[in-house]
Amino acid sequence: MNTHRVTTPGPLRVLSWHLVAYKRFWKANVLSGLVQPLLYMLGLGVGVGALVDRNTGATEVLGGASYVAFVAPGLLVTTAMALGAGESMWPVMGGLKWSRGYHAIAATALTPRDIVLGHGVWMTVRTGLASSSVAAALALFPDTRSWGLIPSVLIAVWVGLAFAMPVMAFSIKAELDGAFAAIQRFVVIPLFLFGGAFYPLSQLPAAIAWLARVAPLWHGVVMARQCTTGTVQWGAAALHLGYIGLWVAAGTTLAAVRMRKRLST
Repeated sequence: MNTHRVTTPGPLRVLSWHLVAYKRFWKANVLSGLVQPLLYMLGLGVGVGALVDRNTGATEVLGGASYVAFVAPGLLVTTAMALGAGESMWPVMGGLKWSRGYHAIAATALTPRDIVLGHGVWMTVRTGLASSSVAAALALFPDTRSWGLIPSVLIAVWVGLAFAMPVMAFSIKAELDGAFAAIQRFVVIPLFLFGGAFYPLSQLPAAIAWLARVAPLWHGVVMARQCTTGTVQWGAAALHLGYIGLWVAAGTTLAAVRMRKRLST
C-alpha cells in the first residue's frame, strides 16, 4: 500500500515562525489597534466632522455622506497600508542582516520563495487583525456601522499586501536602513494625507490627484467607501481590485527574485 507523507506548505511554516515572535506582544498590538482608531474617529471624524457637515455644500462634495462616514473607510484602509509597509522594512532587513533569521530558514528545506510567500501570508494575518480592530471600533458609531465593513476589511488587507510586497522587495536590496525613514516621510505619510482618505481627490491640484491615483491606496479607499455606503459599482470595483493585484503580484515576484539572489551570496 502506498503512503503519502503530508507536509505543511512552506509559506505556512514561515508564518509559524512569525507567529512565535508575535506572541510576545500581540496583546499590546490588539489594544492599540482598538484605541487608536477610536481616537481618530473622535478627533477627525466626530470633532472635525461636526464642523465640516455644517458647511453648505459639504455633503454634496462628499457624495451625500456625512464626514465621519466618509472618513471611516479611509481610516480602515490607511491602517493596513501603514502596517504593511512598516512591517516590510526593518523586520525584513533584520531577518537578513541583524538576526539573520532568513538565513536560518533557508538552511532548512524551505526556499527563498517560501520566505517571501510566508511574509505575504504573515502580512495578510497582521493587516487582517489590524483592519478588523479598526472595523470593530467603527461599528461603535452609528454613522459608520455597516455590513460593508466586512468586505472593507478584505479590501484593506489587499491594499496592505500591495504595499508590503513591493516594500519587501526594496528592503531585501537595501544595505542601510536610512531609506526607510524616507519611504515613511515621502511615500506613506503623503499618501495617508493626500490619498483620498480624508477628502476627495477633486479638492487637490491635478498633479497631486494624479499621483494619488497611481498608488494602490486610493483604489482601495474608493472600494471600501462604496462598500460602507452601499454604492458599489461592480465593473469599476473589478478594475480597482485588478490594479491593486498588479502591485501585489509585481512586488511578490521581484521580492522572490531578490531574496533568492541575496541568500545565495
